[in-house]
Amino acid sequence: MSIDAKLRAWWSHRQGLDGRLAGKSAAGVLDAAGWARSVAGVGPYLTLFSRAGLRRADTDAALEKLEIHELPSARGCTYVLPASDYALGLHVGQSFTDAEMKVARKLGVTDAEVATLRAAVAKALQGGPLDPEGLRSAVGGAARSLGPEGVKKGMTTTLPLALGPMQSDGEIRRIPTGGRLDQQRYKYALWKPNPLTGWKCSVEESFTELARHFFRWTGAASLAEFQWFSGLSGKAAKAAAEPLGLCVVGEYLMLPEDRESFEAFRVPSDPCYVLVSSLDGLAALRRNAKSLLAEEDQSRDLVAASGLTDLPHHAIVDRGRLVGFWEYDTSRESIAWAAFLPRNADLDAAVAKTEAFVREDLGDARSFSLDSPKSRAPKIEALRKAASA
Repeated sequence: MSIDAKLRAWWSHRQGLDGRLAGKSAAGVLDAAGWARSVAGVGPYLTLFSRAGLRRADTDAALEKLEIHELPSARGCTYVLPASDYALGLHVGQSFTDAEMKVARKLGVTDAEVATLRAAVAKALQGGPLDPEGLRSAVGGAARSLGPEGVKKGMTTTLPLALGPMQSDGEIRRIPTGGRLDQQRYKYALWKPNPLTGWKCSVEESFTELARHFFRWTGAASLAEFQWFSGLSGKAAKAAAEPLGLCVVGEYLMLPEDRESFEAFRVPSDPCYVLVSSLDGLAALRRNAKSLLAEEDQSRDLVAASGLTDLPHHAIVDRGRLVGFWEYDTSRESIAWAAFLPRNADLDAAVAKTEAFVREDLGDARSFSLDSPKSRAPKIEALRKAASA
């Protein structure tokens, strides 16, 4: 057994795609396998279903009870986190909140103006959650249009300049309309107590804790992969990881407490097919989907065109190995898929299981906010063509 095959199976094991997280709560899965990337697609739902069999109602209930939540965190990007990580996620994300303000200052927006707007938002939300339109009405002249120049910069009003930092500072939280994560309509509410209350770690200590989480979730990764996930510079990423005493395994690093478990780990003899999202942590945490390919699959047409930094479709994996792709066809209420290996009963059963979940619980399987059945049609056609070849 090659080290590559063992690493792929180890990655899958640490991600809980081998069934070890069955029966866990949504928060338990996210604590063990890592934060789920959230871009108004089905990624978080598929993350929890593929590992613990959690249905949408289970995930939505956990969201409503604040056991999990969608927050700006690593690199300032939105992930769904367990409650135990709210403070860490917010703290490591705060370094990335100033980009919009840098643009706004060039449009004549001052820091004092935004401070006044933040106070107006906080006052408006004392009466309960409001959507953006309700907030604009409630804050009145504290928010203003940024005119044609702002539109060119993707910044129509000053309101987001208050809402973004207030979320990162734990003052307010965003509540998805209808309680669903796979859409982009929200209300905003005050967050009391602020989850950052009592967080005593420095910025440097917080990023070291993020590194500990990252290497625990992945089981093994490169420093460059952690650098990408964290958004840090190479020097800062190295400094954050240094206190962990990481040990070398092939081209990768792992926590020293995991070394013995890895050495004892054996690749399961039986296939374990799982359908995951295009942003599943197995690939997206390290942003290295190519490492999931067996050597004989690297020249396949479906693979070669993308370069496989990110997954071009939702994926089918077997013990960590990328063995195929899939998309959901809403017109047929079925999954279109193509595998790199012959069809078999276990593979068909895995497809049918996820197909039923998407059809019954989600209605569609958008990868991100702008994904739609119409825009997805060429991808579905490519998969059906590859499957019939």
